[in-house]
Amino acid sequence: MRFGKCNLSIVPVRCEASHKSEMVTQLLFGELFEITERTDDWVKIKMSYDGFEGWISDKQYLPLYNEAFDNLTNFSSCITMDIVQLLFNETKQYMVPLVLGSTLPFVANKCFYLDDEKYVFEGMVRTDKEVVDKRTITENAFMYINAPYLWGGRSPFGIDCSGFVQMAYKLSGIKLPRNASQQAEQGTTVNFLSEAAPGDLAFFDNEEGNIIHVGIIVNSNTIIHASGRVHTDTLDHEGIYNNNLKKYTHRMRIIKRIVI
Repeated sequence: MRFGKCNLSIVPVRCEASHKSEMVTQLLFGELFEITERTDDWVKIKMSYDGFEGWISDKQYLPLYNEAFDNLTNFSSCITMDIVQLLFNETKQYMVPLVLGSTLPFVANKCFYLDDEKYVFEGMVRTDKEVVDKRTITENAFMYINAPYLWGGRSPFGIDCSGFVQMAYKLSGIKLPRNASQQAEQGTTVNFLSEAAPGDLAFFDNEEGNIIHVGIIVNSNTIIHASGRVHTDTLDHEGIYNNNLKKYTHRMRIIKRIVI
């Protein structure tokens, strides 16, 4: 079968087909992917959500036939809105803890079916058809406050800067690419910090001019971002000023507006 679905809480996606390889991103429960290559114990995948590619263990996913994949792709889905909540498989009597931003097929009366198995989810969800209110972007971003920094992470228990931005936007029904450099290519440029609005993205570069960091603007002098942990810092036209360290930690490159 050429397709699959993440049926575990969180699955590491690695650069190479090895448990020792660098984790480049994560699959959360319910996310779909195409299988593009196989080895004895690993499959290379292309994630449906953002097109990101990497390797996962062949023991950590649910294979899907084309018809099942198409159905899950084409019909409405829900995004979980609790930091963590249990999903109960009523048919086989087991539970899966789901983290914030996991994906479920459309939930009706707290239930859904997958492969003829009945699941019950008592947590909060939003559908992918809900109208986006830009104010929810910053509200959703603060749900990750104090999440520890983790390279490749996308959950409240470990997240990197671009994963944090992607997930805050996902909770608001907006798709973004996975990496900061890709995200910087989206939207329209905001020329001055004084013109920025809550939910706009600020990008930062290194000495070579490469985009290396991203955060979400809260107001004209505050940013929330993942650096060590998800927290707020002072923002000005030069960049991010860390009040605890008493110094600038990131140099401003560009501000982009994704949602008008």
